Amino acid sequence: MAFIQQFEQHNRWRQLRTQDLMRLGQWLEAHDLLDEGSRARLANLQAQLASDRVMVAFVAEFSRGKSELINAIFFAGYGRRIMPASAGRTTMCPTELGYEADLPPCLRLLPIETRMQAQSLLEWRSAPEQWQRIDLDVNQPEQLAQAIERVAQTLRVPVEQARALGFWHEDNPQDNPAPGPDGLVEVPRWRHALINMAHPLLKQGLVIVDTPGLNAIGTEPELTVGLLPQAHAVVFILAADAGVSKSDLAIWREHLAPVAERSEARLVVLNKIDVLWDELSTPEAIEAQIERQRQHSAEVLGLQGQQVFAVSAQKGLLAKVRQDAQLLQQSRLPELERALADDVLGQRRRLLQSALEQAVHQLRTEVERQLQVRDHEIEEQVQELQSLRGKNATVIRQMRTRIELEQTEFDQSAARIQALRSVHLKTLRRLFALLGSNQIKSEVAELALALKQPGVKLGVKKIYTSTFARLRQNLAETQGLADEVHEMLSGMFRNLNAEYGFTLQAPLRLDLSRHLQAIDEIEITHLQYLGVTNLLRLTQAGFCERLAKAVLSRLRHLYEEASNEVELWSKTAAARLDGQLRERRRNFARRIEAVHRIQEAAGSLDERIDELQARQAEVGAEQTRWQQLCTEVSRPDAAGATLVPDAAGVARSERPEPALSSASG
Repeated sequence: MAFIQQFEQHNRWRQLRTQDLMRLGQWLEAHDLLDEGSRARLANLQAQLASDRVMVAFVAEFSRGKSELINAIFFAGYGRRIMPASAGRTTMCPTELGYEADLPPCLRLLPIETRMQAQSLLEWRSAPEQWQRIDLDVNQPEQLAQAIERVAQTLRVPVEQARALGFWHEDNPQDNPAPGPDGLVEVPRWRHALINMAHPLLKQGLVIVDTPGLNAIGTEPELTVGLLPQAHAVVFILAADAGVSKSDLAIWREHLAPVAERSEARLVVLNKIDVLWDELSTPEAIEAQIERQRQHSAEVLGLQGQQVFAVSAQKGLLAKVRQDAQLLQQSRLPELERALADDVLGQRRRLLQSALEQAVHQLRTEVERQLQVRDHEIEEQVQELQSLRGKNATVIRQMRTRIELEQTEFDQSAARIQALRSVHLKTLRRLFALLGSNQIKSEVAELALALKQPGVKLGVKKIYTSTFARLRQNLAETQGLADEVHEMLSGMFRNLNAEYGFTLQAPLRLDLSRHLQAIDEIEITHLQYLGVTNLLRLTQAGFCERLAKAVLSRLRHLYEEASNEVELWSKTAAARLDGQLRERRRNFARRIEAVHRIQEAAGSLDERIDELQARQAEVGAEQTRWQQLCTEVSRPDAAGATLVPDAAGVARSERPEPALSSASG
């Protein structure tokens, strides 16, 4: 139950933080402190929290009990199996379980014949008419399970067609399906399956990826280089009695080891330990046998022993359905669930909390600076007006003339500031061009052309390496331009501070190193497809087209993220300058108004000074309240919280008692 409970708490934490950010934005807007940079940063954080997904990928060769493990962890609350888990091959195609609010509960199936066409899986997702759709009744577990059984459907096709689809390989005859008396072989009927259902965990952002068998992974580049690298946990399932087989090791080395190195959690499960429960052996002997298999599997896969879990998914599911606590402990399923909860959700929480704290810290610093500017300007006005005590009308007129002269000089400086901005914007345009889609297409054009060449592609690996070298150089050039912009802003702000008394501070240096690291990761995950073991696959035009599109899709997503980061960074810098220019203009207007009122006897000098001092006290209170709000939104609540409105209608939190949704198992 640990994973379900902690996932629900994680979701409540996200809701609470979203409400906190909304409260920050409302407060800033109410106090005229919400500039475009702050608005963009808050919107970005809220979107990040709202769209956060936790993806857990289950990968195994056939008949390892993978679907049963998914049933046991996530769907025991239905009181029966939801994913097909009978003997033999069950889930024949990669299957994603998630939730999209704008779609009814349904199962969508993409025909296997689409592999004969060049479109990528991402492109097929945008063509709903090409998928077979079956509506699901989530309140009828039996109907739900029967509908989902379609992911196990197969077709019988000629060997030539199986070869074209990627299920027949002359170089690995032992892995080919056995032809029947009619010469036909069995292949999956569907290429990909998407299950949309309003299960409590899926609604809260859980995405489950069920990826069956070596053939399914090896023939779909987008799985290994798209879906699996995005997974926050990769759960690799082995059979407890067999340990690491040859095909298991092939999946691990060729497809999972590079992904697992960078995933937030990489767990290996020795499933079906109940087959080792031998009544003729002592419990100690059974335990020793399980431990030997666990340690041996860890050694073969190059993992630490604590990353391998021995469980019985079938007994765990049975124990949950029957509410048999003793059998549940014997199944050892709770140990795996706790590891998923601690490793996956704990890491997600830390990453989100870190991003939240960093952004709020920057926002807090900037707003405090604006409030300090307000306080300083009010204090200057108080001193200015106090100096008028006992002065005659001539002195007051002279003060007004001096203020108007200062305002005129300030307005004349706007042209200079605009010139500096134009240089800044010109450099930014060059920076955005380096991250644009045309730039990516240009960089990968040579690789795409090489992959489209017919026959064996002996030189493609060299072209691939040079392509990624250019991509790294491109990002390095982008980083150099960003540093140039940063230096330019820093110099501009220093000059404005010195000449006009501003308190501008340049934004932190933009760091694109994580995107450079992502380039390295993409290169590694695709490189496996260019080795000797894939020479025959590389002769297939459809496979090469899918590989090229998978590379381009990952890179396009990466560059879009970098471009968005640059845009937010630039907006923040511009907003800081705009904010202080706006405050300075308002200050001139207030000073002139104060002198005018005194000249026209519309208010006494002491009354105006009292008004300013009262406003100064308000600014002090605003500073205190702002610090409280920032502290609240940055607190790393470990437990979940329920949102309730306070007297002012702003959402606050109360600690709930731990509770489980009955449908979540």
